Amino acid sequence: MLDGNKSLVTDFILVGLFPEFWHSIVLNSLIIFIYILAFLGNILLIVLIWRDSRLHTSMYILLSQLSLIDLTLTSTIVPKMASNFFTGKRTISWIGCGTQSFFFLMMGMSECLILTLMAYDRYVAVCNPLRYPTIMSPRFCLHMVAACWTGGSISSFIHTVYPMHFPICGSREIHHFFCEVPVLIKLSCEDTSVYQSVVVVTSIVLLVVPFSLITASYTLIFLTVLHMNSVKGRKKALATCSSHLTVVSLFFGPNIFIYMTFTSSHSPEQDQVLSVFSNILTPMLNPLIYSLRNKEVVAALRKLMERYVVS
Repeated sequence: MLDGNKSLVTDFILVGLFPEFWHSIVLNSLIIFIYILAFLGNILLIVLIWRDSRLHTSMYILLSQLSLIDLTLTSTIVPKMASNFFTGKRTISWIGCGTQSFFFLMMGMSECLILTLMAYDRYVAVCNPLRYPTIMSPRFCLHMVAACWTGGSISSFIHTVYPMHFPICGSREIHHFFCEVPVLIKLSCEDTSVYQSVVVVTSIVLLVVPFSLITASYTLIFLTVLHMNSVKGRKKALATCSSHLTVVSLFFGPNIFIYMTFTSSHSPEQDQVLSVFSNILTPMLNPLIYSLRNKEVVAALRKLMERYVVS
């Protein structure tokens, strides 16, 4: 009995997604539907890339990693949120909260680095096409991908273990639909200003610096594209890069706002809206953005469908 009471004391309570919203069942059902679309879309994109030998290039290897990250990111958040809502059990254990926070941060930090690497890939492809096969070889690309995952894992581990040990003296109610560091920090009764400064510095390294590098890469790309003689080549370069820029804007915008101003400058409702947009809606849009505007992916999809129709 004592152990049971102790576990209840260490549990957190997830308030959920907009708990005061009248039509919460409609909202949660819509989120689950978006999650299913994101799950299927990213699975399909990964399958297409790994089954079609024409897509075994650095650009598509990175795209498959982006899909894997989005797949894992949404699966870290939505199933627990849906389970809590439909069962009425809003608690999450201390270990469960730490695990969810770790995987969420790992996916987010890895995605920052993968998107930066994708921008560099496009920069080399457009600005230095003759050396592209040498510079962005599949082996080099896989090494960089491994470095992105490793960097994201180490940083995530540090930023999960440290804040999870802050003392909580009052309510253990989390005004969010999943465990996230900025929200957890607000529950602590200890002065967390030093750690908040660390988070801002980390955000500069993993958000502002990558975003600046991506912006610089695309500035150089657009300057190169403007001097292209081939209209067809110019359109192809702009189509590919505009897809990536759309993804970058959807991902970095909300996260820079959340983590660079994460004290009391925004409400729990703002956090939830930005989280839904960045971590649930964007992973659903990514496969659509890349597949609908990419002839190679569309061709691979047609080839796969024809193969199944014939069989």
